[in-house]
Amino acid sequence: MSSSDSAVDVSTLCESESNFGGCEKGYDLTLTDKVIAATGPNAHPRLAEIMPSLVRHLHDFAREVNLTVDEWTVAIDLINACGRMSDDKRNETQLLCDILGLETLVDEITAKQVADASATGATTPSAILGPFYRHDAPLLPNGSSIVKALDPSVPWYETAVADSALVTGRVLSSASPTEPIRNAIIDVWHSAPNGLYEQQDPDQPDMNLRGRFKTDDEGRFSFYCLRPAAYPIPDDGPAGQFLAMLDRHPYRPGHIHFVVSGPEHRTLTTQIFDDRDEYIQKDSVFAVKDELIVSFVPREGDPNAKWLLEYDFVLDSIA
Repeated sequence: MSSSDSAVDVSTLCESESNFGGCEKGYDLTLTDKVIAATGPNAHPRLAEIMPSLVRHLHDFAREVNLTVDEWTVAIDLINACGRMSDDKRNETQLLCDILGLETLVDEITAKQVADASATGATTPSAILGPFYRHDAPLLPNGSSIVKALDPSVPWYETAVADSALVTGRVLSSASPTEPIRNAIIDVWHSAPNGLYEQQDPDQPDMNLRGRFKTDDEGRFSFYCLRPAAYPIPDDGPAGQFLAMLDRHPYRPGHIHFVVSGPEHRTLTTQIFDDRDEYIQKDSVFAVKDELIVSFVPREGDPNAKWLLEYDFVLDSIA
């Protein structure tokens, strides 16, 4: 698609409802056409495809709400502040997208494209990655714990003991509901009972409540963790401050993050959500899906866990 093919016919703009009263307000609608037409013939093909729509929507939004220079400056400052706060341990700009529902929407669009391309059957639904993923979590043996800071000196010690949990399950292939995926990697992380991920909390050791596990020949994995609790998204940065300005609650329901990958299968990014949580239908980042709501059950006879969760992941086969 060339830029000329994407150009707006400005002679018809005032007859359209898509300009949000731009003509009546006296705005120069030819500006939108000029910006779109400025794209060169050697532009990246995907950019040449999507930029006309982005420009139209941005310009129409500004006209619709009568955006002022001062307001635009505040928005730029917000984005810049998110960028300054982001690093390899925290992505504030991604958090801003989360509270606007954008990451969940993009995840839904991507998942539908994958489902449409799949000919092998149903898979575990995806969910957003979130802003606190780390690529270098340690590889641990099955049956070990990702809890690195559990002693009586920890303020949330009693809560952690009461919510100690064993998570076990299998990684299966969509090619067959009984076919295990050997040597799949389960990358898992969740927040502490104080609502903070380890990179947010200087009192937690590095990589606390994070780990990677490899499935055995039967596709099985297991690890000890904590039953997840609801927590507010961070309010110490611009994204949280923006949420407060919208008069919205900041809470996410208790959840555990996963990235599951296996040979000849598409990588799955997802979360599971605890059905006991009061925010299960009120997630501040809109990521909950019914298929990902799980039930922990009491576990007897295990000194390391009060709760048990059994859960199987099904990956999309691309073999």
